[in-house]
Amino acid sequence: MKRFILLSSLAILTACSGGNFSSPQPTQDPEDTGSFLTGRSTSGISLSDLTNNLGGGAGLPVNALLWRAALDVTSILPIDDVDAFSGSIVTEWYSLPNKPNERIKLAIFVLDRELRSDGIRVVVYVQEQNGSGWQDAGIDQSLGIKLEELILTRAREIRAATALQTSE
Repeated sequence: MKRFILLSSLAILTACSGGNFSSPQPTQDPEDTGSFLTGRSTSGISLSDLTNNLGGGAGLPVNALLWRAALDVTSILPIDDVDAFSGSIVTEWYSLPNKPNERIKLAIFVLDRELRSDGIRVVVYVQEQNGSGWQDAGIDQSLGIKLEELILTRAREIRAATALQTSE
């Protein structure tokens, strides 16, 4: 009985694969030379493609001005993770020069497509160094609010500079 089931299953599978199908070939831009190592196309979405769309149009699901301002503000910190489509930026741990026994990690979230004060949220995680290593010290809400205000100010500066460039 087991042989019958095995042979009938094999016959069904063989009958299904009788068509002459070819796998689709990827199309490649003639100017795109591809990756040297993998042979795959290197064209795709770059960070500059995402940040060049300042109008907040179809390129980003979040406000492009807030996104670019958040990237500008965090440019001095080592970046751990960036996701333009969810609007999140996470930095690595960073020790401030004036506080060597303390380090911070930022989680920035662009929450809206509009340039509004509630369209940005910054969470600042703090750790303090003790004898055996780093220990969590909580969240610095006041620094988070200051960074949110800094990002909003930078976004308004970018918008004003863009408006001046388009009016000339």
